[in-house]
Amino acid sequence: MAEFRFQIRTFLKNSETAAQAVGLEPQQHQLLLAIKGLPEDTSPTIGLLAERMLLKHHSAVELVDRCERSGLTTRQHDAGDHRRVLVSLTAAGEDVLRRLSEVHEDELSSLAPHLIGALEAIVGEKA
Repeated sequence: MAEFRFQIRTFLKNSETAAQAVGLEPQQHQLLLAIKGLPEDTSPTIGLLAERMLLKHHSAVELVDRCERSGLTTRQHDAGDHRRVLVSLTAAGEDVLRRLSEVHEDELSSLAPHLIGALEAIVGEKA
């Protein structure tokens, strides 16, 4: 378990460093991922994004505010329910997320054997 947690922490630390290298806070990167990663039939409301990121609603609002000021996201009222606010990525948000995802895919390729080995060790202990 310790090795598995170490590998995850290593990946997360490197992810934070990569986000900072392109001028993002790690949570901004996570917000972009949360928006992009939603199923197509799911509306990206601030409430849902807060849930996906394990944040309180007001913290998610502040995070969306920062991303909007940086030109990474935009908000619009839901056409079907004007009380709901939907968050979407801008072209700049899509671009920075694409670049970071390439870095993360490379990192996961190198970490995969270690993560798999750690998981196999955990599962093997229980078998």
